[in-house]
Amino acid sequence: MKSALFLTASPLGAAASGHTLGKEVLESRRHLKVITRDLSQGGFGQITADYADAILSRAEPAAPTFAASETLIRELEETDALVIATPMHNYTVPAALKLWIDLVLRAGRSFGFRDGRKIGLLADRPTLILVSSGGLVRAGAMQPDHLTGYLKDVLATVGIRDLHFVYLEALARPDMAEQTLARARREIATDRRFGAEAHCLAGQEA
Repeated sequence: MKSALFLTASPLGAAASGHTLGKEVLESRRHLKVITRDLSQGGFGQITADYADAILSRAEPAAPTFAASETLIRELEETDALVIATPMHNYTVPAALKLWIDLVLRAGRSFGFRDGRKIGLLADRPTLILVSSGGLVRAGAMQPDHLTGYLKDVLATVGIRDLHFVYLEALARPDMAEQTLARARREIATDRRFGAEAHCLAGQEA
């Protein structure tokens, strides 16, 4: 059975537009086994002095201080697709998603080194990233976007490069919010990985 990991990072939880859209995408593929992790609720780990010491001393993966990190990395290893629903906070990812990234990107476990460069150790997989914002973040926007490039870089570090970003912009404007969601649904519907005609998540490889 195919499986997917669904990460949500909005403090609005299930009421967030990105969460709603991501859930729609995954529920339309009823054969999928979905692991959902609401990062905004916390409780999935933290970076402590012991964790930092274990990284610097190159402790074994089974070290107790790596327990939370191991759980998150295994969730990625055991799933075939990834859906991330995240707001843009202050031009970049929210703190909850940043903490998940810091726990998942671990030298010797999720990435290694070759010729002085970081090499991903996890399998690539179709990844849908739903980015919500109150205002505009792309063409014509008056604010910088440090989220898109950052997520591309950190996911590539562990080996995930098959990405599709969908932007839910201007959600703070009632006159544009419904149009934004409709446009996002149309964009996803034509996506070769997650759309209605996609095969890579339909129980068989494309």
